[in-house]
Amino acid sequence: MPTTPTSIRTKSTKLSRLELRSALTLACVVSLRLFGLFLIMPVFSLYAQRMPDASPWLIGMALGVYGLGQILLQIPLGMLSDRIGRKPAITLGLLVFAIGGVVAACSHTLSGIVLGRALQGMGAVAGAGSALLTDLTRDENRSKVMGILGVSIGLAFLLALILGPPLEAVTGLAGLFGCTSILALLSLALLWLIVPTPELSRAPAAAGPAAILQMLADSRMLALNGSVFFLHAVLTAAFVGLPLLLADQLHLPASSHWKLYLPVMLVAALVMGACMRRAQEVTQALRLIRLCSLAIGLALLGLAFAGRQLITPAICTAVFFSAFNLLEAILPGLVSRLAPGTMRGAAMGAYSTSQFLGAFVGGALGGFIMGRDGFEAIFLGAAALCLLWIPLIMWGAPRIASAPQLRQSAAR
Repeated sequence: MPTTPTSIRTKSTKLSRLELRSALTLACVVSLRLFGLFLIMPVFSLYAQRMPDASPWLIGMALGVYGLGQILLQIPLGMLSDRIGRKPAITLGLLVFAIGGVVAACSHTLSGIVLGRALQGMGAVAGAGSALLTDLTRDENRSKVMGILGVSIGLAFLLALILGPPLEAVTGLAGLFGCTSILALLSLALLWLIVPTPELSRAPAAAGPAAILQMLADSRMLALNGSVFFLHAVLTAAFVGLPLLLADQLHLPASSHWKLYLPVMLVAALVMGACMRRAQEVTQALRLIRLCSLAIGLALLGLAFAGRQLITPAICTAVFFSAFNLLEAILPGLVSRLAPGTMRGAAMGAYSTSQFLGAFVGGALGGFIMGRDGFEAIFLGAAALCLLWIPLIMWGAPRIASAPQLRQSAAR
């Protein structure tokens, strides 16, 4: 008889066939869309300089303005998905995203690309997509399925870093933006053909604005949403400067940047695989969040003083992306477990809003710093953001650990 609780606990934490299918199929949908988006990042700051109206500010804005559209519509689309169902809301967002890719592909100026990227950002489906995944999984398995989603995003990022430069050489920036639209439409087809539909496709008692604002003002949500803001701010800022660091200071041609990115992302994938089991337990997950934020700050400092040897940026980028991939998997799992069921879409929408607000701020900050002090100073500016981020995590971690729903989940 003493073995009964253990066996029940083991059974309850094993992914069901529906959960595994949901995680894998929705990961395909999300990864295809993000793969198209990521294709732009490793080459854009290099090739945007050739455009007739190019300036450091516009280059940073073109990378970061995607986040502005997300800021405006993540919460509304998340709330809409609570009412009309996840799939219809995601469909609307993917169609707007595809239109934005066409606008950017047809533009011959950087200002036109900024407009197209802003439209792409208005296809704000990340919150609704995460909410769909949480609808299809049990609370105790939420971190596992978010880990699967995080691995798929990491693989999409890896492939985009490798394939972006050679594809740009063949198709140009217009071809890359065209790919983003095609992949968004392919994601839409997969959404309806292979992703399961939750039994309750709409929330019968979706919460009102007052309840949602109260939830978002909770200190635990503030800490998690603030963390993803800083995470994507430093990522976007880093990608304003990193391609220029590799090309101008280390004299590595854009077509060869994959030789750095491939081993870096393989290391990051191995680190994530080794650490994700520990992230299932709340205390360990919070410890990893603190460690990762510190590692990202140190990696950015290393890039700022990289010198002219490739080994230093290789180590720093490996540390950066190892920490980044872990946080991408851990943070949304905690948000989804803290949010009430009737506000899960809104909570994930707020989380995604914070994420893309960070992308917008990081892109704008990176462009401003590059225009004023050169690309090397971008990494120092991003590292300075970590001085604000780390105290936020130290303040929020004990509050998150004390959340009743997380303690109950750990007890099960």
